[in-house]
Amino acid sequence: MSVPRLRATPLPGIGVQYDLVTREHRHLSVVAHRDGGRTVNVYRTDDPDSCLQSLRLTGPEADSLIDALKPSHHSASLLYTTDLGLVAERIEVAAASRWNGRLLGDTRMRTETGASVVAVLRRAEAIPSPAPDFRLMGGDTLIVIGTREGVDAAASILGRE
Repeated sequence: MSVPRLRATPLPGIGVQYDLVTREHRHLSVVAHRDGGRTVNVYRTDDPDSCLQSLRLTGPEADSLIDALKPSHHSASLLYTTDLGLVAERIEVAAASRWNGRLLGDTRMRTETGASVVAVLRRAEAIPSPAPDFRLMGGDTLIVIGTREGVDAAASILGRE
């Protein structure tokens, strides 16, 4: 039996949509909203682009469903989560970002959100523990750790949709 392919599509300002076609040729999707909620969609068999049923779940409801389906599930950008409520996530600085060429400390990210940048990935190198005088560049990927709310707020500061 072949492994089903899960396709991820960024939805700017909303989150990420994950699409799956089952071995029975059923099209399912899950929209992972930035607020932690999820929308589960089941599409019609006679028209796989037409939604038959849509179910909106709160963050805690989605967490319970994820635990029931597979406890080790995580998103592509989510690096790690703990029982303490901390997450580590990748957040990219866009080339057109207002922070391109500016200092990390200018973002006031840690002060405003409580989330910390623990590393920056730039091209093929990793820069651990960047100081406030570290100059950000478009294309940098920041590894941010904090609460879910703090990491989401950090993403907003950095202008990620």
